[in-house]
Amino acid sequence: MNNKELTRLLQSLADGQISIDDGVERLKKLPFEDLGIAQIDHHRALRQGVPEVVLGEKKSLEQLRTILSAMAKQGQNILVTRLDDKKGTALYNQFPEGEYDVDARTFCLIQQKIEITGQGKILVICAGTSDLPVAREAIITARMLGNEVEELIDVGVAGIHRLLARQDLLQEAAVLIVIAGMEGALPSVVGGLVATPVIAVPTSVGYGASFGGVAALLGMLNSCASGVTVVNIDNGFGAAFAANRINRKKE
Repeated sequence: MNNKELTRLLQSLADGQISIDDGVERLKKLPFEDLGIAQIDHHRALRQGVPEVVLGEKKSLEQLRTILSAMAKQGQNILVTRLDDKKGTALYNQFPEGEYDVDARTFCLIQQKIEITGQGKILVICAGTSDLPVAREAIITARMLGNEVEELIDVGVAGIHRLLARQDLLQEAAVLIVIAGMEGALPSVVGGLVATPVIAVPTSVGYGASFGGVAALLGMLNSCASGVTVVNIDNGFGAAFAANRINRKKE
């Protein structure tokens, strides 16, 4: 439940369109619902502007089915992240109106039209095709949270002319999410070209001395471009959530 839904409910109650018992029935599962294996935070959209997101990693398929069924009954949009192919396919079979993205490892169930709440566009820049799963996670998350999203793929520093040829996109964006593995140099380059917020995402892509993304993480943390903010390794979701808060219209 979000602000608009709560306002409509209270207005319906005030106008006599629904009974007090109906109103209580709809509100009794706020602010959370105890499922035994999880406590679903139905109040989160009211507090934070976006509903709870489900981390699929380490949860069993049965746990995910229980959680999603409870959330779906509330009529809200659902985003599940970090799903393997077996879980993603099974959830799609249970909720065929949803969408499972193999690259992003996400499952989306849209039950309400997504309202654009962002002030401008979020641009997701991806250094290489190997970084694409992290980029796709960021893109899908940002769109589910109500943002217009552009993407710029395979424009890493090994061929920087590919990035410089699209400076129109860089200058138009309200927030930029820059994703790179290897030595993690791309956010520094982008940070030196724009005046808008840059969120850097190191990925675990790279050869031995990349140390599973630690080299890129340290490179981004030590960026000489002022104002570059860094999230954790492979955390496309976290970058998109932060970008959404920066980009969100004031109510």
